Amino acid sequence: MNVPELLESASLLVPEETATENDITVRDIWDYLVHDEWEIALGLLEELGDARSLPPAFWGQLAEAADQLRLERSAAWCHWRCSEIRNGVIRADLTLRPAAEARRTTPISSAGALRPMWDIGHLSPSGEHAVSIASLWVEDMPVLEPGGRATVRLVPLTPSHWTHVQPGQQIAMHEDRTVAGTAVILEVHRPATVMPAR
Repeated sequence: MNVPELLESASLLVPEETATENDITVRDIWDYLVHDEWEIALGLLEELGDARSLPPAFWGQLAEAADQLRLERSAAWCHWRCSEIRNGVIRADLTLRPAAEARRTTPISSAGALRPMWDIGHLSPSGEHAVSIASLWVEDMPVLEPGGRATVRLVPLTPSHWTHVQPGQQIAMHEDRTVAGTAVILEVHRPATVMPAR
């Protein structure tokens, strides 16, 4: 499918009553599609998708449209949202250790490329701390500097490892044996039960 077809198809998956914070609805998006304002329509569809839970097909179509438009960050966000639906998402308040106290001396990119290890309270068979992997997306900023603090989104590689994690719980981020940062869990959203296509 080409970009307009992908955006039209995605818009049909949005319930009519859904609106952004600025009261933009799917009807408004159709006006942008009619006038070939695809980039604007894509951005508004992303906002509508963030306003309510929509199926993976919605995010997949937006990701494909963003890829065709060469909008890398938008494509990465749409692919990320698909992974949140499949694996669940944990929002947390993360504070990185300063560069002088940790291995990391460079900023973390916000776009979900980092997959650090997390101490979420599991023990290995020998009684040592065991870690679980989750990808990290930094909200509302392009990078997170060492020593910085931000709200992050975590997508577990193995969702079953994270079933005990609850809001208020503190977890530790590792990129090696040392603690790279600490996070306090804000929200936990379990993986969606996705019905197979017929």
